[in-house]
Amino acid sequence: MTTVTLDEAKLHLRVDQDFEDDYITSLILAAEGHISMYLGDDLPDPMPAPIKAAVLLLVGDLFENRERQGDRTLTEGTAYTLLLAPYRSMSVV
Repeated sequence: MTTVTLDEAKLHLRVDQDFEDDYITSLILAAEGHISMYLGDDLPDPMPAPIKAAVLLLVGDLFENRERQGDRTLTEGTAYTLLLAPYRSMSVV
């Protein structure tokens, strides 16, 4: 189950049509999965606004750069890192 809704993602992406709904939903799942692994824990429910903003930033990046290849380094943006830093589990494994 996603915690960022399709409607929230479409509003963020400024997408009005429905023909990419399945694709956008898959991006939400990918972004939430990545952020959960990055944080080292399950996403909290309810999701704090900074984490939701980071999910939307990542969804937007994946949507806009859907054909990105290995010719450029993919790095996380400063805003993304700043939004997630307070929620990241720093336990030693």
